[in-house]
Parts: sequence; C-alpha cells; structure tokens
Amino acid sequence: MAIGSYRKDYPRPQFVREDWLNLNGEWDFRFDDADEGETGEWYRAFSGDRKIEVPFAYETKASGIGEEKFHPYVWYHRTFGVPAGQEGKRVLLHFQAVDYAAKVWVNGEYVGRHEGGYSAFTFDVTRFVKPGEGNAVVVKAEDSDSCTQPRGKQRWRKDNFGCWYVQTTGIWQTVWLEFVEPRHLHSVKITPDVDANAVRFDYRLEGAPSPDLKLTARITMDGELIKELSVAADRAYLSAGVELISEAREWRVEHWSPHSPKLYEVEFTLADGGKVVDRVFSYFGMRKVSIEKGKVLLNNQPIYQRLILDQGYWPDSHLTPPSEEAIIADIDHILAMGYNGVRKHQKIEDPRFLYWCDVKGVLVWSEVPAAYEFNDEAVERFTKEWLDIVRQHYNHPCIITWVPFNESWGIGNIFTDRKQQLFTESIYYLTKSIDPHRPVVVNDGWEHTISDILTLHDYEESGAAFLKRYADKDIITDNEIAHNKHKYALAQGYAYRGQPIIISEFGGIAFRSDKGWGYGNQVDSEAAFLERFRGITQAIKDVDYICGYCYTQVTDVQQEVNGLLTEAREPKVDPAKIREINLA
Repeated sequence: MAIGSYRKDYPRPQFVREDWLNLNGEWDFRFDDADEGETGEWYRAFSGDRKIEVPFAYETKASGIGEEKFHPYVWYHRTFGVPAGQEGKRVLLHFQAVDYAAKVWVNGEYVGRHEGGYSAFTFDVTRFVKPGEGNAVVVKAEDSDSCTQPRGKQRWRKDNFGCWYVQTTGIWQTVWLEFVEPRHLHSVKITPDVDANAVRFDYRLEGAPSPDLKLTARITMDGELIKELSVAADRAYLSAGVELISEAREWRVEHWSPHSPKLYEVEFTLADGGKVVDRVFSYFGMRKVSIEKGKVLLNNQPIYQRLILDQGYWPDSHLTPPSEEAIIADIDHILAMGYNGVRKHQKIEDPRFLYWCDVKGVLVWSEVPAAYEFNDEAVERFTKEWLDIVRQHYNHPCIITWVPFNESWGIGNIFTDRKQQLFTESIYYLTKSIDPHRPVVVNDGWEHTISDILTLHDYEESGAAFLKRYADKDIITDNEIAHNKHKYALAQGYAYRGQPIIISEFGGIAFRSDKGWGYGNQVDSEAAFLERFRGITQAIKDVDYICGYCYTQVTDVQQEVNGLLTEAREPKVDPAKIREINLA
C-alpha cells in the first residue's frame, strides 16, 4: 500500500530526498544534575559514562538505561562521517524531537539551541563539519518539571499520578543528516481545493533565487502522469496552482477519504540551466473538511466520526514508537475494531504514523500537549511551539481537526477569566491564519470559547442515563446544566452557534484489577464489558444531533488500564465484536 517515494524508516515521509544518513543507534551519554557540562566544556572533550540507544529517552528500557528518576540535564555524543560524493553540499542536521530544549555542538563549535519538546528542528552545520570520518556531534538536552512548558501527559512529580505518566527527557525521535546543494527547496506547503479540482504549491527556497532556476512539480497517481507544472524560481517565496483534470483519468479527480485513501504523488525538481540541483518526493490527498448545518463534511458529504483516543505509548519505549512495524500494527488494530479515526491525545506523533494514516485512510485529530499553568511564559512557549507544529504537519490529508486545548488544562479559569478566554481566541485565529481549511477545537471537552466543533467529555456508564441527559439539546448548549459533573459546554460570555456536537471522550471501561484504574465501575467479564460498551456506544449514536464520538482508549498506558488492548497490544475482548458494535 505504500506510495512510490516510501523509504522504510525515513523520518520525514512527506519530503523525501535520496541523500541522507540516519544517526540513530548507540551514543555516549551522561547525566549532568549539577549543570557543570558547559562550564567543563564537555562539548569539546566528551567523556560519557553510559551508552544510550537513540532515539529512546533514558527513562525507557529500550534506551538501555531505563532509569525513571528525573534528571534536568543530559548529554549525548557520537561521531559520524560525511559520505564521499557530498563535497560542496550543505549538511543539514535534523532532530525530529528533543524534550524539552536542546543545545548542539559539532566538532566543538556551538551550532544553536531549540526549545519545544514536540516540534522538529534543523541546523545547517556545513561550516562545522570536515570531509570523511571523525566528526563529532554533542547534544545537551534540558528538561524541567515546570508546568509552563507544554508537557502533555508527562508527570511533574516524583511518581505517576492520575493520568500522568513517566516523563520523557532528551532525544525521543530520529536524529539524521541530509546533504543538499546550496540552492534547494526549504519546504512546500500543499493546499488541495476539492471544489476547483486544483492544488496549490507554496514554495520556500534556500539559496539565491535566479531567473535561470526552474521549479517543476510532476504529479502522478499509480505511476500515471496527471499534470506537470513549471515556474521560474526567481524569488525565495513563490506560489503556483494547477487543475488536476486529466483526460487519462476521464476527467475525474480522485478524492482522499477513509473509504478510498487515494494519494497523488509529486516530484519536485529544482533545475539550474537544465541541471537538476534538488529533487524532493512528496504526496498529497485531495480532500476537503467543512462544516454545514451542524455536521462535519468530508469532501462535501457528512461523515460520522468513529474515533478512538490514542496516547501513543509503548511499554518499553514510552512516547517513541519501537519500530515502523509497531506503528502500522497499531493502525491496523484501530481499523480492525471498526474505528475510522484517532484523536491523538496530548502528543504530536512521529511523522511516520501520520504517513501511514494518510496511506490507510485514518482520520486524525491532532492535539498539542498542554501546559498546566497560565502566565506570560506559558503563553509564549505554547504559541511558538503550536505554530511550528501546525506548519510542520499541514500537508497530511489525514489530519482533519486541530486541537490546541484540552479540558481547560493550562487555562484553568477559562470559564470566567477573560484573559484566558482571549488567549484561546488568539490561538484559534492564529491557527486559522496558517490553515483556514480545518476545524479548530478550542478546549476539547467543555468550557468552549469559539470552537468550530462543540466537543463534550462524558464518562456516563449507563446508556439510558446518557439518553436522558442529552434528550434536550438546548439545555446542554445553553449551559442550563453541567454535562460533566460541574463542567458546562461553553465558557461564560459565549453562545452556541450551531456547531457540530461530538462526544470526544467516553467509555474508559476497565476490567477488574488492583494494578490501575479506569472510568466508573470495573467489569468482571467480556460479556459485562460488551454489554456496557454496546449500551453507551449505541446511546450516543441514537442522539440525532451528535455526529461522532471518541472512545477512551486504544491501549492501557502505565497505571491506566482502560484500553481495548493491553500495553503489549493484546486484545482484551474480541475485536470483531467491538467492530460489530461500532458499525451497527
């Protein structure tokens, strides 16, 4: 099912080049609790006392260390070689994710710093490297227990509590090198227009633009040429659009959807006087997300979303997928149980996960990890990282909803606090300024401000009780009752505007155990589980104004034992029976 440009384990599947070097594997490693490494110039002569398997955080068994105690400063070191044939090219050092901040040195020289545990970043290290072997890269990762940094489900206390788990410190996604000509493509923003049967490419170039440079996009599907478009690369930023109508396809444009996840492949080439200086492979899906008359539409047709909450944790590697095969297996489990999408909860996932959701037709709600305090520092940190994330993942057709806030985390007084309300409004409009084509859910669960979808969290066990509570839509949307204990649908000062309504958390059923917790009463048997699961799922579907749901959750996560699968991905109940209920 993979597209033609697919490269196994390639860390950025939507922007693929041939010349790259994976730096994952064994690195030298050292804790630095006293923060003496910079003063001691460890970046010049590193003496690690441990080995670590990158990209796994030291807290995980997969790292080879497996120490869960928090350490605020950790150091990494490894050597690498520049392959022959790369002379004269720029050397780009990519980090897919380092939590929370990273300082980087190459061959003893300071390269730069990045802050944000869930966004990717790149340094051009050309002037620091030497040909051949013997180059050294050193990384200092800085973390904290501060609740002003976006941390999601990472604990800030000594031990796990509630639904917060062992922290993730340092490198936790792929580190890699890429070799490019001085003039090359920095990025391409791809925007489909289903109604116009067209696609637009917004290019950003690195290096001096020139009228002699030509940028070409060659669009294919299943190996068949659909369209080719060329423009003069005479500016650093340029745009070009093209209709996808093709006689070869009988004037039909293929749309992306869960039922038919058709992807167009595109090869971008940058040529200087006829000589290709850069070639990048990508893809896109022709799909449109819109809202009309209280429904979410996909490609102008209502879609009922059967989502499942997915926190993306593994027992031995935590936030880091243990392998690409493990990513695919998780997606296949989700599809086998009758779900058509995931709400990726409090995690920005590995791009390979999003790639396979693109390929397999899985809808994704992309939700950023939360901070847990509200002040100027938290606002600044959150805003910068969120905008980076939206830009970096914009091209994935599988992402159909952005979720910047969840359950008032980090905005605890939003129900009445105008300052916090305005913060969520600003994030809404900033998101829309980059991406006006997807719904934005502002404060998933309750106390919404200007959200495009009204999402409600409700862990009611009884289907009958649920139907009684939601029989009158107006008493929910007019804030006459608290739908979740003391929580209301809307923040004070905001009115319901006819948005679609989705129950975006429910269920959380756990089998009886003394090792963890679920929502409500625990059950003793598969029969009891299925009775409750069927009752509450069907009740949601029976409410005609609700247009989707999200069940909690795919797998157990540490002390949370309310998954449909164990942490080891073993089904607790027959997946076929879950599928039957979902599709009933």
